[in-house]
Amino acid sequence: MSTEEKSAAPRSLAEALRVRDDVSLAALLRSRPDLITPVPTDLTQLATRAGTRASVVRALERLDRFALQTAEALAVAPDPASYGELLALMGGDEQDPAVAAALPRAAALLREQALVWGADDRLRLVRTARELLAPSPQHPSPTGLGPTVREATAGMSPGRIQDILAAVGLPSTHDAVSAVSALGRLFADRRRMAALLAELPWESREVLDRLVWGPPYGQVTHDPAAHLRALLDRGLLLPTAPGTVVLPREVALHLRAGRAHRAPEPVPPQVEAAATHRPQVVDATAAGQALAALATVDELLKEWDEGGPTVLRAGGLSVRDLKRTAVALDVPEPVAAFWVELAYGAGLIASDGEAEERYAATPAYDEWRELPPAERWARLAGTWLTATRTPGVVGGRDAKDRTLSALGPNLDRSAAPEVRHRVLALLAGLPEGASPVAESVLARLRWERPLRGPQQQRATGAGAAREDDLRSRIARWTLSEAELLGVTGRGALAAPGRALIGAPEAPRPATANDTAGPGGPGDKLPVHHHRTPPVTAPPTPAERAAATATAARLLAPLFPEPLDHVLLQADLTAVAPGPLERGLADVLGVLADVESKGGATVYRFTPGSVRRALDAGQSAADLHAFLARHSRTPVPQPLTYLIDDVARRHGRLRVGAASAYVRCDDDATLDEILADKRAAGLGLRRLAPTVLAAQADPAALLDGLRAIGFAPAAESAAGDVLIARADSHRTPPRAAPEPVPDGPPAPDDTLLAAAIRAVRAGDLASTTPRKPGPGDGEGGGEGGMPGGSLPRTGAAETLATMQAAVLTGEALWIGYVNAEGAASQRVIAPIRVEGGFVTAYDHTADEVRTYPLHRVTGVAELADDAG
Repeated sequence: MSTEEKSAAPRSLAEALRVRDDVSLAALLRSRPDLITPVPTDLTQLATRAGTRASVVRALERLDRFALQTAEALAVAPDPASYGELLALMGGDEQDPAVAAALPRAAALLREQALVWGADDRLRLVRTARELLAPSPQHPSPTGLGPTVREATAGMSPGRIQDILAAVGLPSTHDAVSAVSALGRLFADRRRMAALLAELPWESREVLDRLVWGPPYGQVTHDPAAHLRALLDRGLLLPTAPGTVVLPREVALHLRAGRAHRAPEPVPPQVEAAATHRPQVVDATAAGQALAALATVDELLKEWDEGGPTVLRAGGLSVRDLKRTAVALDVPEPVAAFWVELAYGAGLIASDGEAEERYAATPAYDEWRELPPAERWARLAGTWLTATRTPGVVGGRDAKDRTLSALGPNLDRSAAPEVRHRVLALLAGLPEGASPVAESVLARLRWERPLRGPQQQRATGAGAAREDDLRSRIARWTLSEAELLGVTGRGALAAPGRALIGAPEAPRPATANDTAGPGGPGDKLPVHHHRTPPVTAPPTPAERAAATATAARLLAPLFPEPLDHVLLQADLTAVAPGPLERGLADVLGVLADVESKGGATVYRFTPGSVRRALDAGQSAADLHAFLARHSRTPVPQPLTYLIDDVARRHGRLRVGAASAYVRCDDDATLDEILADKRAAGLGLRRLAPTVLAAQADPAALLDGLRAIGFAPAAESAAGDVLIARADSHRTPPRAAPEPVPDGPPAPDDTLLAAAIRAVRAGDLASTTPRKPGPGDGEGGGEGGMPGGSLPRTGAAETLATMQAAVLTGEALWIGYVNAEGAASQRVIAPIRVEGGFVTAYDHTADEVRTYPLHRVTGVAELADDAG
């Protein structure tokens, strides 16, 4: 490297960032949004923030497997390392062509994210990343390599080092430093090293083979065997502590043929197709699942219409209430937890906030029911895709070993939206109608975000491995939940699901005519099998709304038209051969009980269901007319008799508040109740021939008489029959739970542009040279150095310098202290000075501002060569 090139090479990460263009800085801030919160004052502060432990750990966690392997290789390479040395570590002596082809992308990614800086001949891993990834006795490197010869012999006596030189046939040296260097050169020489190893017995080679891929540490006794002594004498194993030896890094690399990793993974694993179905079959299956999902949520909300389960003191549903909900929906408990959480996330259910808190439907549920079916589904699917609440963890334990309950706290997992979106994107990359092999999807996700190794656990704590295992579980839950919701059909992504994530049209399957693929002639593999997804900003609310609207538009034609009829049968059942119109379904749901669900729903009429309809204000004539109007078959005689019989008895008894009373025009009926032993617990006594008083409250009295076999009706204080409405209880307006973000949100283009402009201006202010002031030392001292202390001048000198700059149009360097006491340095071009204020163009803020002169600590002129 020439003298000019050396002087031009960046000496720090800040200098490397300073020569980047705005596009490159925007890519850095977009991929690492924590660097922009808050906006750094200049590029030096940006570089400092990019090297902090928390930021580096977050950046490492977001690398794909090959990029992480590249960073791990740099951590065990010389500092700085050339690109050739990095390629040798990644590709080995045989130079794997796949590694050579993928390494430029990985190195560029590391450089873009400011984890690596410097030119190709002087690549440097940022110090914090090297500390996390480099090997140590407590935390071995993910590469399995140990310390270098220089590091392992740091505490060894000079005499012992000279003995090792003699054992390997090297001449003695005058000092330990040159001796260690000579030994390192020997171990790095392939030909001489092969000759040295050839002299060893096979038992010694077996020991080296056991240590070569890590961990590189082993135990020896105070009197090692001959084959171990041969290794220790030649420095092929070096002692690090009493009874502990280590395989030096140079020796391990020779035995590995130069490779830092046993199995570099430059290409992401393929997502394999388990089966392929016709797209029409996939879409139809998904539409059927979507209809079933809407019916399930409707059924859940009807169960909770008059007040659902009580809220636990710690929040959430009790295990018993979740079991009851699962029985009511006829699904397993984990699936019931999914539907409950989905309705909660969509804002359809919430706590009512009463003294005895219960869950109930919200006013938003009534608005949701008014929407067309496809739009109702799109709202549920959009909620599921972006929600951080993860129903799959219900039943597990939190950090304090407390059971996690549905609708309770601590269910948010910030990685869930990203994992769901990525799983669906991988499905979208398969040929249309293809369902994936689940394990291949998990393998691909693990490559894109590999499990944390010891180096990340060192920074994030012992729970890191559990959190990474959670990512795989979220992916499995995504596949099953997408099928439940109708986003997929038969495991393949349906057209509405594809639109939901904003994916392009499905790729056609490869044919024999496809002779050239993305990799060149003869490459027939789809693009998604070989490329990692680009880093993109998350969709805006407007983009999400457009995607859900498109999904609803694609789904609507797949739904069957609602039916306005049922088929009545002589066994007191009605068959709905498809989805019913809402009004018909509501009335039939009150008049009959659902016996079975599926492609056709079967309703059964019972005395209790008919009484329920009469309690809701219907008369026998209304029910007969309703059935005749909506049945494609004649109304069976048994059903007519059932309605008439229940109606004849309905309301003959009246229950009101005394504590409670029963009145009936037929005193014989009251005699029958008094004579019934089952009524003893109600505390009844006769007040008049047609009136009984009770000690029980009206609700208990109604239930008790109905249990005996009577059909009483409740009445008001005015004597009118009370009509029970099914959908009477609603919570006050409630907002749906907000997702918990996984770190700072990705900045949009407007924020990026403003932040880069501010950082550039601040960097200009901190690096612009200025003329030495009167108080500066010889050569300028602090005053002549960028980033030094604030300039200090008297009030008169400050005012005079400002006024002169207005006339000459020159820029000045000022120190400024704001109202909060925060000090800053700024480069300004004064426009006018009056009334104790200076109005100037502030290069730091890139705008015109006005500053009180009494807050300016001092001024200094810029140097003549300041750009």
